[in-house]
Amino acid sequence: MPAQPLDSSTVVDLVTAATAAPSLHNAQPWRFRHRSGSDTLALRADLGRAMPRTDPDNRGLHIGCGAALLNLRVAAAHHGLHAEAALLPDPADPGLLAVVRLTGAARADTEPARLFPAVARRHTSRHPFEERELPAGLQDKLGEAARAEGAELWFPDRWHLESLLGDILDAEGRDSLDPERLQDIHRWTLVGPAEAATAVEGIPEYAFGPRKRGGRAPVRDFAGRRPMPGRPSAVFETTPNLALLGTAHDHPADWLRAGQAMERVLLTATLAGLATSLTSHALEEQDLRETVRDPGSSMGFVQMVLRLGYGPMGTATPRRPVREVLEIV
Repeated sequence: MPAQPLDSSTVVDLVTAATAAPSLHNAQPWRFRHRSGSDTLALRADLGRAMPRTDPDNRGLHIGCGAALLNLRVAAAHHGLHAEAALLPDPADPGLLAVVRLTGAARADTEPARLFPAVARRHTSRHPFEERELPAGLQDKLGEAARAEGAELWFPDRWHLESLLGDILDAEGRDSLDPERLQDIHRWTLVGPAEAATAVEGIPEYAFGPRKRGGRAPVRDFAGRRPMPGRPSAVFETTPNLALLGTAHDHPADWLRAGQAMERVLLTATLAGLATSLTSHALEEQDLRETVRDPGSSMGFVQMVLRLGYGPMGTATPRRPVREVLEIV
């Protein structure tokens, strides 16, 4: 039995923290289910929020749900509970991504609770960062956060950074030549104050950040060619701090682990005073994804590219009400 009852209020708190996680285009592709009187929470994929053009194999969907799972574990530790997650527990039900068993304080792992203040503070920043390298000790700390979740974080050297930035430019060029590639973006972005005021999902225009008029930081412009009067422009970094997060294998369970590792790195970075953003642009086409991995590293498959630095911490994006993503039966 848990040290404190897993009542509906606690469940709501845990799911609220979980849903603060980042997801591809802020689609929030998760659902949670709790049976009253039990000590478990089930995490399911919401396939109605899948992106067939951008994410045809649902790899990004799994990564976002993995990030939500990490937040849930952090919130459980904050509540004095130990969260033991079984990934993909039913081969006959691939939409059931995880079942989390919550046990009492006697077994609670207090280390994740240290990350809890960062759950609400972490926001994707689409603003320029300083031209300033990350200290080696901080890079090591972020690498430890990834390894704690069974993943690897790799900071590319100058040669590989140039190659990576070239791959991202290639992905941006493909978008401009193939309008169908923009369908998912248009579905999940909201232009205009009226839409933004009532948004509970997606990326409203106030979170787009400035239009890039210089620099090479990989920041996707969600406005595209749509006019946005009054939107400022800015010069971004010439030499951005990028990190590759990857796993040894490339199966749905690995994607869930990658999502947990990604979020643990992001929360650790936030506590260290770093602004963060994510880019999957060069990973959305298989041929580009294969070239992103540094052949000198032991990383098997790159799952996400992280941009880290010193600058504005980013703007909160809307979240669906917990009642829409949580079922208590």
